[in-house]
Amino acid sequence: MMEGNNGFGSLDNANTSESKPPHPRAPSYGLQCPSSNGVLKPCKKSLVRHPSLQVKSKALDIAIGNGHAVENHGAEFIPIVRSGAWADIGLRTSMEDVYLCVDDFMHDYGLKNFADGPSAFYGVFDGHGGKHAADFACNHLPRFIVEDEDFPGEIEGAVASAFLQTDTAFAEACLSDSALASGATALVALVLGRMLVVANAGDCRAVLCRGGKAIEMSRDHKPMCNRERRRIEACGGSVYDGYLNGQLNVARALGDWHMEGMKGADGGPLSAEPELMTAELTEEDEFLIIGCDGIWDVFLSQNAVDFARRRLQEHNDPAMCSKDLVDEALKRKSGDNLTVVVVCFQSNPPPNLIVPRARVQRSFSAEGLRELQSFLDSLGN
Repeated sequence: MMEGNNGFGSLDNANTSESKPPHPRAPSYGLQCPSSNGVLKPCKKSLVRHPSLQVKSKALDIAIGNGHAVENHGAEFIPIVRSGAWADIGLRTSMEDVYLCVDDFMHDYGLKNFADGPSAFYGVFDGHGGKHAADFACNHLPRFIVEDEDFPGEIEGAVASAFLQTDTAFAEACLSDSALASGATALVALVLGRMLVVANAGDCRAVLCRGGKAIEMSRDHKPMCNRERRRIEACGGSVYDGYLNGQLNVARALGDWHMEGMKGADGGPLSAEPELMTAELTEEDEFLIIGCDGIWDVFLSQNAVDFARRRLQEHNDPAMCSKDLVDEALKRKSGDNLTVVVVCFQSNPPPNLIVPRARVQRSFSAEGLRELQSFLDSLGN
């Protein structure tokens, strides 16, 4: 399934699509929050920051080496966002991925834009054990962001809080309907003016193309990663054969409250807290690729950027580029559901890269010249 701008997406098989979630501005659409008896009811307009995130978010000028911010290369560039997405059931029997593309985020969610340039929201939600958690996150997480009392003043804090608010709300929803029990990894990207904010919990990945170079804007949260493994063990969990508590192959996710030993009132080894990275976009930034883990099973980040650049140079269409990436992943025998969102930051296609030719100085010694002359003379005899 392919979407252009402002698209919600999910897919149950390769040829048909499920009905889309309601548009955020539709009168019937409203964020639901859990009440004390486990029944969901409409939320108040302003949401209080999640209790675990009452501190300020980290500053944006941290070096990329610390995994939080990409170095700023210019302040005059204003991105022009264009997006598209494609999803395919792949070799699975059911589709559990959901995505969201909103090129005019502030307007569509009833807020006044606070900065020059775009205000856009993109997300990929990769479900497991069913797609209820992915659907729930797609429908509710964006609204938790815009209704945070500190948004947009503290963007990073509001986004991080929204992940935890979504996780808590889904836990309450599952109490009233056990059939919802499932989990989902989630990656969202916001473009607000020149700022790109990426929040990730799980093994979806976002890769920024800057001048043809792949810059990973997220880190895969696998149980075998040293940092995640230390956190898991500190929370009383274990990693067995690459799986969290021998059950999940991700270290962070929304949902999964039904799985014993994963989450609890005092935390647990499976975390819903996202890891955030930010970048200030410049004229060198061409596009962003967001993909579920099925894409990255068969693509290296630089490989995906190179492939997408070539396709965008041919047709300059982010939706077709998303389809091209999914089709290529199918050719490479990815065995998972496949979802890609491509966000372009320029109106023109990526330029051809000019690689400077290395200047190599070559010289012959006097002895070498004599030997060469001797060799040439021998050929004439």
